[in-house]
Amino acid sequence: MALISVKRLPKQQIRVMFDRAKQMEKEGRNIIHLEIGRPDFDTPEHIVEAAVEALRAGKHHYCPNAGIPELRQAVSQRYAEEYQLNYDPATEVLITNGVAEGVFLAINALLDPGDQVLIPDPRWVNYEPDALINFVEPISYSLYEDNGYQPDPDEIAEKLTPRSRMLILASPSNPTGGVISPEIMEKIAALAVQKDLIVVSDEIYEKIIYPPAQHTCAGVLEGLHERTIILNGFSKYYSMTGWRLGFTLAPQKLLEPMLRYHQYMITSTNTFAQWGAVKALTSDQSPSIAMRDEFQKRRDFVYKAVNRIPGFCCTRPAGAFYLFPSVQQTGLSGIQMATLLLEKAGVATVAGEYFGYKGAGHIRISYANSLDNLKMAVEKIEEVMTDLSLE
Repeated sequence: MALISVKRLPKQQIRVMFDRAKQMEKEGRNIIHLEIGRPDFDTPEHIVEAAVEALRAGKHHYCPNAGIPELRQAVSQRYAEEYQLNYDPATEVLITNGVAEGVFLAINALLDPGDQVLIPDPRWVNYEPDALINFVEPISYSLYEDNGYQPDPDEIAEKLTPRSRMLILASPSNPTGGVISPEIMEKIAALAVQKDLIVVSDEIYEKIIYPPAQHTCAGVLEGLHERTIILNGFSKYYSMTGWRLGFTLAPQKLLEPMLRYHQYMITSTNTFAQWGAVKALTSDQSPSIAMRDEFQKRRDFVYKAVNRIPGFCCTRPAGAFYLFPSVQQTGLSGIQMATLLLEKAGVATVAGEYFGYKGAGHIRISYANSLDNLKMAVEKIEEVMTDLSLE
């Protein structure tokens, strides 16, 4: 088992590229940022005002470890209304420091050293390190590009061992934008029940999904409610990345150990920011809907434009705001391509190799940027690739 100490923990490569691009900007270069998974829209004003009002009202002291009761109630209510799922806001909802903390808590509070957790490949960069630093063994299962990055339930079954304890699902996916179909979700659910697995469902992009694709909340599937941890948050759909607010829903037997770990890690999340999150869930959704519609327009443009670039090809993402094109036909690795585009085109992307073995030969492009900037980025990439083919 490949284990890692904290001293050997690698730097988060998305941030490495982001910092490098920012340094180039300080040096006078114009950089188009397509590397960071951050909506380019401001947080809707009514959400900001709710947090400001909370500050002025003195709601800036410590709150309960699990989060303010009003926000836990709002989260519980949304899942009851949208999915007919019942979670007790007092014991089955936890407000976290983003989904990032939720993933860390699930792995580290519920698994023991030597246990195995199954993680997708390609995958979000946090899953593997979160396991390794607690001496939990990550086992990769493939997301298949030629099938819209769907997992294969049979492959997952083949990867299971007596030490398998947890399965992580991510739909829509970062970095691929893939959405797991209801049929495959049902097969995975049956497998999880049969093998007594804890399911961690990362659903942070749940609302950023494009028809005809449909989101399947893991908690509604037969046999999964009592063994599933749902992770979600406010960063993407409400453009609240810097607010650092996520939430976890799970049966009390799973949530209680996570809450104990959370108490010692961060005590609680930002109190007045949580009042903004209450407003986000309980008031006007039109700014977020408009943002999602704009992402779809950008998706449609970038998908067609990137596939016209010589040596680039990709599947059409069904959700999130990422494109994950293969650049293998250019003869360059994803790392080489991301470096070339940053240095020669002034376009910041992220190498696919940082998202798992199946990401090799790809780059991740975030289209969470304006349509004008996306058009300019494509033009710059085309120029670089044309010059490269002439060398």
